[in-house]
Amino acid sequence: MKQVFSLLTIAFLSTTTFAQTTWKVDPAHTQVSFGITHMGISEVEGRFNQFDGNITASNKDFSDAKYELTVEVPSIDTGVEMRDNHLKNADFFDAEKYPKMTFKSTSSEKVGDNKYKVAGDLTFHGITKPVTLDVWYRGTIENPQNGDVISGFAISGEVKRSDYNLGSGFPEAVLSDKVVIDVDGEFKKQ
Repeated sequence: MKQVFSLLTIAFLSTTTFAQTTWKVDPAHTQVSFGITHMGISEVEGRFNQFDGNITASNKDFSDAKYELTVEVPSIDTGVEMRDNHLKNADFFDAEKYPKMTFKSTSSEKVGDNKYKVAGDLTFHGITKPVTLDVWYRGTIENPQNGDVISGFAISGEVKRSDYNLGSGFPEAVLSDKVVIDVDGEFKKQ
């Protein structure tokens, strides 16, 4: 009886592992952006131009998905070169010392139709903190031009720059502590 149970367990685990699919970010159709309030009266937005990421899931609705994203901090782009250079220096990101920002999910909870709360660890500026992001799975289609199967996701959340010791010399009256993060894009089935 124990042997039958062991064989069934192995068969189940093999099927589960086999069914898992990896989805790789398509940088040409994805944006990683952020926004912060300046002087309490305007929103300054920017993006990171270089990043990599993947999603792994066994369920078609991505309810068991695991998310990983790596951002190249030196690729920060706010449209103003002087500001970008300042953000890269030790006053803020210290991009030479900490060139990567990473997110790795630890859990996913379905909260609505194609909507999830995804918890995970966000690491940058030498600090790792737990965060929870909102994920909207926007659907899966086959690209009629090349046959690629792609899925769309909108991922958003907020972090406090003080949690990451980012720009500590700039009070909240100058730059809000709250920073909004947005990832909107396509992931290609591998």
